[in-house]
Amino acid sequence: AGLFVWRLRNAGVPQIPCHFVHLYHVANNRLITFQYFNFLKRMYVTQCNKDLSQRAKPKSDPVVSPFHELQQLDQEKKVVHKISPVSPVHQLGSETASRNELREIKSAAETEGSVIPVGAEPKEDRQWKEMKLRLEDLPGILARLSKIKLTALVVSTTSAGFALAPVPFELSCFLLASLGTGLASCAANSVNQFFEVPFDSNMNRTKNRPLVRGQISPLLAVGFAASCGIPGIALLTLGVNPLTGALGAFNIFLYTCCYTPLKRMSIANTWVGAVVGAIPPVMGWTAATGSLDAGALLLGGILYSWQFPHFNALSWGLREDYSRGGYCMMSVTHPGLCRRVALRHCLALLGLSALAPVLDITTWTFPIVSLPINLYISYLGFRFYRDADRSSSRKLFFCSLWHLPMLLLVMFTCKKSLLEEEDKGHLPGGSHETALEIRLP
Repeated sequence: AGLFVWRLRNAGVPQIPCHFVHLYHVANNRLITFQYFNFLKRMYVTQCNKDLSQRAKPKSDPVVSPFHELQQLDQEKKVVHKISPVSPVHQLGSETASRNELREIKSAAETEGSVIPVGAEPKEDRQWKEMKLRLEDLPGILARLSKIKLTALVVSTTSAGFALAPVPFELSCFLLASLGTGLASCAANSVNQFFEVPFDSNMNRTKNRPLVRGQISPLLAVGFAASCGIPGIALLTLGVNPLTGALGAFNIFLYTCCYTPLKRMSIANTWVGAVVGAIPPVMGWTAATGSLDAGALLLGGILYSWQFPHFNALSWGLREDYSRGGYCMMSVTHPGLCRRVALRHCLALLGLSALAPVLDITTWTFPIVSLPINLYISYLGFRFYRDADRSSSRKLFFCSLWHLPMLLLVMFTCKKSLLEEEDKGHLPGGSHETALEIRLP
């Protein structure tokens, strides 16, 4: 007994827990669980009732509307009735009835075919077609090619520079200067559109331009630019004076060969474009006086500063278009700088207006009278700088549209009279003898 206990202690007792675990696993594997009962039940049901067994489900037919099914049933019924024998007496009537039915079917098909779904155009409409230019459409196309509204603004600033010059008004010189400047602007705008066709096609604002839509050929656009630019520079050089002609030629070169390619290279294009816009009033001043003096530079400075709030506010709302077209604009690449520059030049208009009486171009009433409109555009420039949203940029842009003509009109009404200039001997060319000659009838 002692030996058995010793043997049981040395061999069996340490292995008793392992034996219990093994017996538990064996018993658990041999037990019939609920899942096994459920499986047996399903097997019994499927063997007794063959309809419940799995079958390969046939592919369903495409869903057809009940109206088509009714039409098919009606057609089958009609076919069945047509099979019935027809007497020769009624043959003529049946032929006429069948013809009427065919006409009704054709008319129904035409009415259904009149509503063409999207993407189901006829093959001929999807093909490229040559656009024929009609003669009556040519003036409107050329007006859009030359950006007639921008050209009108350029001519108006040139006229303002001519009118503000302290010399007697000469109508023939004024007309020649305005016509020559307008032709030069038409030429520059046409060449600009010729270079920017692939980029304008990506922008919503410019995708309907004549060259983008193919309304005119590039050769016709270049020919129109040459027919405007050459006579325009000739009029300014020969009809006005060589200085004005040189400024016009330089402005065409600056706009087409410097500003246009810079738009896709650097944000410096905005400053170059501001110089382009500042030259037309200088041309008006030089057309009247024949010299490039402080008054011409002041007018150019006013137009130069005005363009930054005007264009920066405009470009802020067109950032998506400019980025799509691949243009490097401050509003796209440097939005903070765009707002700062706009505010800076709004404040610069205050200083330039105060500088006009110092240079004896206007009286001292001009800074006082122009102060409200300059303060208002400066306030809108500050709002644009602070808020930087579409609402503030739109208000600043629309304010700039009436601010410039109002400022030039106030400047014209406050300019120094010709008699005061003659008394001081400040007329161009001018000694006191020439002033006396101009004063005489």
